This record gives sequence, C-alpha cells and structure tokens, in this order.
Amino acid sequence: MEDSRIYLLTGAAGFLGNNIARQLVEKGCRVRGLVLKGDKAVKHIPEGVEIVYGDLTDKTSLENFFDVEKEQLVCIHCASIVYLKEEPSELVYRVNVEGTQNIIDFCLEKNVEKLVYVSSTGTVAELPHGEFMREPEKFDLDKIVGYYGKTKAMATQLVFDAVKEKGLKACVVYPTGICGPNDYAGGPVSTFIEQYCNGGNKVGFPGSFNSVDVRDLAAGTIAAVDKGRIGEGYILGNDVVWMKDMFAHISHASGVKMAKIILPMPLTRIIVKVSEAIGKLTNKDPLITELMLYNLVRNNAYDSSKAKRELGYQTRPFAETIYDEVEWLKEEHRVPA
Repeated sequence: MEDSRIYLLTGAAGFLGNNIARQLVEKGCRVRGLVLKGDKAVKHIPEGVEIVYGDLTDKTSLENFFDVEKEQLVCIHCASIVYLKEEPSELVYRVNVEGTQNIIDFCLEKNVEKLVYVSSTGTVAELPHGEFMREPEKFDLDKIVGYYGKTKAMATQLVFDAVKEKGLKACVVYPTGICGPNDYAGGPVSTFIEQYCNGGNKVGFPGSFNSVDVRDLAAGTIAAVDKGRIGEGYILGNDVVWMKDMFAHISHASGVKMAKIILPMPLTRIIVKVSEAIGKLTNKDPLITELMLYNLVRNNAYDSSKAKRELGYQTRPFAETIYDEVEWLKEEHRVPA
C-alpha cells in the first residue's frame, strides 16, 4: 500500500538523517528535509528529498518547514548538536532543548500524526558492569554524565510531558553510538577509522563501546513511526565491542597492520590530563578527554529487546558494518584502496 504521508525530517544532512532519507526515498515516500543553511553535507542528501533551509531555534523558518497544506504529516526529529564537553553550552541548550520544544509545539499546532524523537542512550543512568541498561522511566540529571546527555534527557522529558499533558502522539528512540557508511557529516567512528588507516592511532586506549550500524538505526527509527507505541521509548543499540576487537576488524577490512599495543589505564589517565592541558593552551580539541575516557570504561551494555519485539528492530554483525564503512571510505578516497 502506498504511503501518502509527508515525512518531515529534521537533521536531514546529518549522518542518521541522510540514511533515514535514503531509506524513505527508496520506499517511495515523500520527504521534506530541514537543513541548516551553510551545511556542506546538503549535497549528499538523496535526490527526491525536498530541502527546506531552517533552524530549530528560529520559529519563522520552522513555520515554513511545517507549512504543508491538507497533507498527513509525520515528523522524525533527528537534529541536535552532539557535544563532547562537560561544561554547559548555551547554544547546545537552545538547539537540543528549546529547539525540541519548538518541534513539539508545531507538531501539536499542525496536528502531526506521529512524532518520533531521536534521543540518546546518553540519557540513561549507568548501571554497574554486568547489568543491562533499559529504557529509562525517569531522568535524573545528576546521574547523567556529560552536558549533551543532560540536554537530550531534558528534551526527551519535554516530549513525554507533551504526550501526557497535551495529547502529543509521539514515541522516542534511544540510539547508542552510530557507525557505518554514508557518513558525510564526519562522525567520530569514521574519523577514527580514517586516521587509523592513514597511519595514525598505532596504539589504542583500553575500554569498550556500543555502536549501531546507521542503516539498522535508520530502519528502526522509521519502524517507530507506525509501530512505536505512544509515550514509549526504544533503545536501538548493538553488542558491546572492545577496542582491541575494533582494531582487528578495521585491520582485517583495510589490510592495514593492526595496532597491537593497548595502553594501560594509569598511563591513559596521564595522557588524558596532558591532552586536555595542551588543548586549553592551543585552543584545539584534545586527543582524548575525561568524558571520552569515561565513555570507554563505563558499562556499555544496553538491552534492545523491546525494540526487537515491538518494532522488528534488527542489527547486523559489527564486523560487517566496519567492512562496509572501510569500503565506503575507500570509494570516497579518504583511505588507501
């Protein structure tokens, strides 16, 4: 059956937004994508997407984005600022929190059929190692590490409050880290792989992470439009991957000699302090920060069983994702073929 709805997609030029747009266009859906003016990644948005330039913090531009007459509308809200520092940022708050409130307001005003908000597992308070973390029932900002996670938690609460108090038809997805091909926005995993394959990162930091293939995440987010229950959240993650295994996957896919040295934790902590000090002196981003190290040593085990059960969410093996990402980087001439 043909889907006659118009999909309003914020962050259409971003890593996830681009892949959601690709899958919707392939399904024959009509997509209207919100893009920040000056975003160079706009040229990679798939043909067939109607591009609307705007800003989450600018209600006039959002009015234009939502200005679609007599059509059934659904909205997938991906856009946010991914912020890797601990100190507060007014811009991050305005975009991630106030911008989400603006989207909520327009969804209510325009009687949008469904809003899917893309939150983050950064909103989920950590549990001890050995336990799986599930969708949060409430958010305790004091237990959330990093300002990005705090702003996403505040925004997610706004969505749930609007569901309960104003009748907003919405659900939430909580992605873990994102990896995979078609990363024209230059995310951290693609950047790491690119540096590794081009001779950098010959020693590794200890720890683990949880990262989902962007194609699986896009499919799960789209599935939430019709299958996600109102007022519910769904973790979209994958298995925990250890850094030493990450190196092995990249080396196998690229043919680059594997980094065999994983630094011990005491030395890593010294490097973090030196890196942050140099960053402050040079006004450049540090090689590694306390927050980045925390994300590597913390418990990264998330339970996606609810999404698998209710959304039909599926994930591919991490090794397959890395192989495809390396092949894409080769096609883009960012790593040696």
